[in-house]
Amino acid sequence: MKRRILVVEDDAHLADGLRINLDLEGYEPVMAASAEQGMEIWRGGSCELILLDVMLPGMDGFEMCRRIREEGDRVPILFLTARSAGQDRITGLDQGGDDYITKPFDLQELLARIKSIFRRQDWFHSKDPEQILRIGRAEVDLRKYLARTATGQVELKEKEVMILRLLAEHKGEPVDRETILDRVWGFGAYPTTRTVDNFILSLRKIIEEDPHNPRTILTVHGVGYRLAEDSPDGPSAT
Repeated sequence: MKRRILVVEDDAHLADGLRINLDLEGYEPVMAASAEQGMEIWRGGSCELILLDVMLPGMDGFEMCRRIREEGDRVPILFLTARSAGQDRITGLDQGGDDYITKPFDLQELLARIKSIFRRQDWFHSKDPEQILRIGRAEVDLRKYLARTATGQVELKEKEVMILRLLAEHKGEPVDRETILDRVWGFGAYPTTRTVDNFILSLRKIIEEDPHNPRTILTVHGVGYRLAEDSPDGPSAT
C-alpha cells in the first residue's frame, strides 16, 4: 500500500510540484493550503507523514504541530520553511517535529529525508509495541512512552525511548553519537552531536540511582555511549 503523506503548504506552485513528485515516488500525497485544513484532514486519520510549512495563513505550522502532539499523535512531521535561523529550527523540533528543511530545497534531499524518516519509523515499530524495556532502575513502556520507577512514573519523549531502544539492541557495545543521530533523528536534523549528550543527561536523571555516577548508560570517551552488560535484560514482552 502507498504511504499517505499530508502536505500543508500555501504556495500553490510549490504544493503542485510536491504533489507531482511525491506521486511519482510512489507515495499518496494529500494536499492542504492551511493549517486549519490540514488539521481537518489529519483528524480523518491514515496520514503516515506530514510535510508542514511554518509560515501559513492563520495558524502557523509550529502551532499545528503542537496541537497534534498535545492530542497524543506521534505521526512524523517534517517542517518546510523559508526560515533559516537556528532558533526557528530548534523551536520546530522542540514542538515535536522530526526534521526540518529550508526553502529553497533540493528535491532529492527532501525525498532522502522522507525515506530516512520512514526507515526510522519502520525500525522503531518493527517489534511488539507492548514490550517493556527494563533498564537501570526503570521499566520503560515502549508503547506508552512511560518510565516507571519506585518513586513514580515519568512520561518520555519519543526520541528518549528510541535512544534507549537503540542502546538495548547493542547492549554492552559502544554506540557512537553519529549512529544515534542517524537512527533517532536522521541526517541534517541537528547540527551537532551535543544534542545526543543532552538527551543522555536527561535519561540518566530518570533511570540512574545516581545520575552523576552512572552505572547503566556509560560514556565511552571519544565515541559515544553503551548500555552496561549487567543491566537487566530487555526488551522483553509483557
